[in-house]
Amino acid sequence: MFTSFIQLYKNAYQGLSKNSWYLSLVMLINRSGTMVVPFMSIYCVKQLHFSIVQAGVIMSLFGVGSICGAFVGGKFTDKFGFYDLQVGALLSGGLLFIVLGYQHTFLTVCIGTYVLSFCNESFRPANSTAIAHYSTPENKTRSYSLNRLAINLGWAVGAGLGGLIASINYHLLFWVDGVSNILAALLLLKIMPRSSIVGGMKKIAEGIKKMSPWNDGVYLIFILFSTLFAMCFFQFFIMEPVFYKLQWHFGERFIGFLMALNGILIGVVEMVLIHNLEGKRHGLIYIISGILMGAVSFVLLIFLPASTVAAIFIVLLITFSEMLSMPFMNSFWISRSTEYNRGEYAALYTMSWSAAQVIAPVTGGAIIAFGGFNLLWWALCGLSVLAAGGYYLLYRFVRVG
Repeated sequence: MFTSFIQLYKNAYQGLSKNSWYLSLVMLINRSGTMVVPFMSIYCVKQLHFSIVQAGVIMSLFGVGSICGAFVGGKFTDKFGFYDLQVGALLSGGLLFIVLGYQHTFLTVCIGTYVLSFCNESFRPANSTAIAHYSTPENKTRSYSLNRLAINLGWAVGAGLGGLIASINYHLLFWVDGVSNILAALLLLKIMPRSSIVGGMKKIAEGIKKMSPWNDGVYLIFILFSTLFAMCFFQFFIMEPVFYKLQWHFGERFIGFLMALNGILIGVVEMVLIHNLEGKRHGLIYIISGILMGAVSFVLLIFLPASTVAAIFIVLLITFSEMLSMPFMNSFWISRSTEYNRGEYAALYTMSWSAAQVIAPVTGGAIIAFGGFNLLWWALCGLSVLAAGGYYLLYRFVRVG
């Protein structure tokens, strides 16, 4: 039994390229310092004494900066390559996290948040393009799952340690987040030297006509429903921690544990899950299943009593929702792109999530102010069902086409 269990994990991880592992290691270091975003809304309300609406505006500015940064990052990735952009984004983002920790007025926090997010999010299209570059059609979903594994293991460390640090001193969160970005950049320079990467990258020949993602109707529909799903999913990191603090009266340490549990589960389960699911059914079917599971988790926030068991069960549902949907979303956009336009396709996908990051905090805060948390959870459930229905129609169209 134990041997079969080990073999299951071995099969899930074998066959991935060396550079895919290197990119994931860089991501692990980077995300192990992710502490600011999970606690930013609580920090704004409890430490800076902003209103929930103001906190929502600040969280939305992470999204505004992300949209602009992803757009520019995608253009630069296709033009100059993915390597330099990753290093520059990590270094600038690290410095700006530290600077943001010293801002205390609503205006300066807003400006700092936007500039930080712009630099930080330009990293994503370059990183996504790099992963696709070093993967094959047979292992592309697992390559992205490996990267997500690094993100979520780092998230588990960052959120768990962040809860502890936040209970002592919120200001330290910004320093740890910033330093981890800088360390990730230095590690990338060390294990994947620029000369060996840039020199071996394929250049786009003059005269090759690139298909724009903006002219790909199927992809634009996919992006619309991805945005709807992301608007719901982001509440797990934005308003759900506030709900746990204000309504269920959990402490920062336990909230940090819940955030960390999400990453731990993904680290343990996702690669094996994807290895056993990939190729057996259309990816859109798994996406639909995951979104519906997320809808159930929102409803349970209304009906389950406030308890640690209930909170853990809800995190379990949200985590499996994420594991079923996101890896196959990555596979879908890769399948629509080529090596000549992958940066722009990756940018548009990143921009859809960034747009959701703009909309989610503002609408979430407004809905809570108008009708309380229960109204928010009902709204998110309805939006999730709408997104799942849209993906089902897209699935029927793609199969017929």
